[in-house]
Amino acid sequence: MRLLGLEMKRILKTRVTMILMLSALLLSFIMAWLPTTFSQIRYTDDSGNEVSLKGLAAINYEKEQQADIAGTVTTEKMQRALESYQACLAKYGVGNQYELPDGVYQKEILPFAPLLHGVREVYADPNTGIAPSLMEINPEEIGNFYEKCMERNISLMKQEQEKFPAAQEIARKMYEKVEKPFLFYPGYGGNPMDYQLLLAFLILFLCTVIAAPVFSSDYQTGADDILRCTKYGRTRFAVAKIISCLLICGGTFSACAFIYIVVSDSLFGWESTKTSMQMIYSAVNLPDMDIGELQCFFALGSLLCAMAAVSFTLFLSSRFNNVVVSLSIALVFCMLPVIVYMAFPTVIGKWIYPVLPAGGVGLQASLLYAVIDFEFWNVGRIAVWLPYVMLGAYVIEIPVFIFLAICSYINHNKY
Repeated sequence: MRLLGLEMKRILKTRVTMILMLSALLLSFIMAWLPTTFSQIRYTDDSGNEVSLKGLAAINYEKEQQADIAGTVTTEKMQRALESYQACLAKYGVGNQYELPDGVYQKEILPFAPLLHGVREVYADPNTGIAPSLMEINPEEIGNFYEKCMERNISLMKQEQEKFPAAQEIARKMYEKVEKPFLFYPGYGGNPMDYQLLLAFLILFLCTVIAAPVFSSDYQTGADDILRCTKYGRTRFAVAKIISCLLICGGTFSACAFIYIVVSDSLFGWESTKTSMQMIYSAVNLPDMDIGELQCFFALGSLLCAMAAVSFTLFLSSRFNNVVVSLSIALVFCMLPVIVYMAFPTVIGKWIYPVLPAGGVGLQASLLYAVIDFEFWNVGRIAVWLPYVMLGAYVIEIPVFIFLAICSYINHNKY
């Protein structure tokens, strides 16, 4: 324990480490606030004056306007919303909401607009997937919305997983467990989740920079030659170095994720985290999660991903005598999931990026996007939902890379 404490103290006293940790904490506050700046609303008040709101003012105005629809998303609410939508467009003689006169949408449609989320998707043609316009849907049909959700899930999975009945069956069983009717509370949207992902991606880079010199710096300065001569200078010392680095990086990552969630939910409203994720993303998303549960799921999953990436970086550090080399290779592997996702064919890419150490926090390929997608690993008659593949890979990779790092350090020879 004393060796572990001394090693943690040594890493924490490094100026670069302190700067990176403080930067990570500051980033957490900034990234939590940034999504609020995207909210903008313009409307005409009762006096005929045009009002423009931005940031938290716009969010609070939208929450006030949609306060009456908060709670359970019943088919009765949705039917009234569709009737009001169609009546509004007919009154102004337009075919869609984008042709409405300025200010009409904010005044007449915004108060119930979230209730119509997913309606077009659910009533899409089961064979072609083409969605009708809201003006083409009969409000009387909305009474069977949640039954149509199940039908749409089945038809979508037949398109997405045409040759894999096992994946179709798993998706059907997962969706049956989704709580219905959905819940909606105004405030939260998709942008804050995207920024939670972006924050995780940036913190991963900072943790990689902290981990890269753990072994390489001692090799480079020659200090390792002396340390190896001490009583606990091999296995115990390697274990102490690895555990101290994982504790520091894991603690930093966890603190940043906690700060982000607390600040973000405080800005957008804690009640909005009870919104079903199906009301933010696709109406036929497979997981039974609300936004708060999705935040926590991604936070824990991305922490596992970060620990896998840090463990891999420690292995690289134990192999190379130069800090620049180990850091460069580690940063390349941080970017590799994005490169694989963009450059490789989808059929190949989905087999590679999920198991890469940093695959859970890629900007395009990530655990978050895997949760809201409908991808599976299909091996014969076995199908595994992609997020489970990713989490399983990280759980395996962490001890494997730690073991390899210890072995590499013990047997390392400097040439």
